[in-house]
Amino acid sequence: MYAWIWRKLPFDGVIGKLLTSLVLLTGILALFWFVVFPWAEPLLPFDDVQVTQEGGIPGAPAADDPGLIGPSADPRESNLDDHDIPYSTATDNPLPR
Repeated sequence: MYAWIWRKLPFDGVIGKLLTSLVLLTGILALFWFVVFPWAEPLLPFDDVQVTQEGGIPGAPAADDPGLIGPSADPRESNLDDHDIPYSTATDNPLPR
């Protein structure tokens, strides 16, 4: 099969056939990179990650942690001074609502 492809490539000589092969390969890769992959990306489940576990998220702070303020609490009415952060810096998981 590869011998048939090599014979069907245009131009004579090894250099001409290698350059033709390189141009065809570059064109096919560009077609995949700019057309096929962007079309197929929404169909692939790589961004649809859902991790669930019984009993909540491991390592997440407890909901009754006094250092956390709920989403409906007004930080001006809390007992925090000007330098306290009104959310947890121990985890990047948002608080459940």
